[in-house]
Amino acid sequence: MSSSGQSSSPETPQGVYHAPWEKAFARITSPLEEFIHSQATTGLLLMAMASLALVLANSGLADEYEAVKHLYAGFSIGSWDLRLSLQHWVNDGLMALFFFVVGLELKREMLVGELASPRQAILPIIAALGGMVVPALIYTAFNYGSAGALGWGVPMATDIAFAIGILVLLGDRIPRALVTFLIALAIVDDLGAVVVIALFYTENIAVSWLLPAALILGLLIILNLAGIRRTTPYFLLAVLLWYTLLQSGVHATLAGVLGAFTVPARAKYDPAVFSAHVKRLLVNFDTSYQQKQNIMLNSDLHAITQTLQNGILRVQPSLLRLEHAWHLPVAFLVIPVFALFNAGIPIAIGSLAEVLSHPVTLGVGAGLVVGKFVGITGASWLTLKLGLAQLPATVRFSQIAGVSLLGGIGFTMAIFIAELAFVQQPDVLLMAKTGILLASLAAGVSGLIWLYLCAPKAGTE
Repeated sequence: MSSSGQSSSPETPQGVYHAPWEKAFARITSPLEEFIHSQATTGLLLMAMASLALVLANSGLADEYEAVKHLYAGFSIGSWDLRLSLQHWVNDGLMALFFFVVGLELKREMLVGELASPRQAILPIIAALGGMVVPALIYTAFNYGSAGALGWGVPMATDIAFAIGILVLLGDRIPRALVTFLIALAIVDDLGAVVVIALFYTENIAVSWLLPAALILGLLIILNLAGIRRTTPYFLLAVLLWYTLLQSGVHATLAGVLGAFTVPARAKYDPAVFSAHVKRLLVNFDTSYQQKQNIMLNSDLHAITQTLQNGILRVQPSLLRLEHAWHLPVAFLVIPVFALFNAGIPIAIGSLAEVLSHPVTLGVGAGLVVGKFVGITGASWLTLKLGLAQLPATVRFSQIAGVSLLGGIGFTMAIFIAELAFVQQPDVLLMAKTGILLASLAAGVSGLIWLYLCAPKAGTE
């Protein structure tokens, strides 16, 4: 037993202290943390929540399920009042956080990721464009001039969580470059969806609210240019931007993307400056340290560690810190709750044939399964044929076709656009959601089988 009352062991090195239950909880939570960090977990959680929503919508709890979705909640301060249904809070409020993370990912990819180099970016960009245009045309062919014509944007979207989750299930059979291609494609797809929502799925515009929204966005840009890296001012202004866009008629979730694009992507310190800074602090730390002395009794040590913490924050761009901080809450709370509130559709066996033959159901289904496959594969083939881009060395074109099938998993963004397109047409919305769920299932299964069969056998490479 050491003089400090701590025994030394391989699990607990000298100078490392554990609270009474800390080691036990670490053993319990560590595997879980490793599990939930994978994209496969997000897909499984989405599938579970969508299944739960379907069960609730088709059980004896269907009325209660609908009542909860339409329960109103809000805030009142004097004469000011903001009240929305729980479903609207999820779709307009929580989903703003989803779009915020999407915006952060977009900005990072365009600055330093797969979309930063034109030569690297051209293939996923053109593939994504083909995967948006062809599904929209197929849907329009089924619904031109009908009540469902406005839903042409529904089959344009790809659900990155489900698609990446399926690739993860295939493990080492899939080259890393193929995963990178799908991520870049899905991010461009998300950007396209944001543009479509902003331009074509906006309610009546209240111009009087656009001016304060523009002023707030200007303040966010000024914070960026002034080198403000604390995240709190950005958060507060982004909340105000969300509210002004909500009142303006422009969809409020776009505040997430706009806010994300103003977050600083440049750190205060570069790595060399940070390294020198840390070395000086460690020298001071060692000089101030006295054997067995608790840091709480040494104000110099406390000041040095606080300065070190501030330096760590300054070497990390705010963009990366926020993306890291919000990725898990969005992936494991926001999107599953969205699925729970929006994936529940009543299924009447007697009218199933009518639902499946409805133009909206057929348009969404054909757009996602056939349109995504033809659009992504065809655009990729044309891009390669024209010599505008090169296929990654470890990727086969047959695998690009498999990814094109996975692109037909619409789910989150497709349901979101359907809610916007058919907000006043609940019967048509039901058809759209049915098409999304069935098409996503078909695309996921067919993509998984295709990629499994196309994977090179051991020893062939």
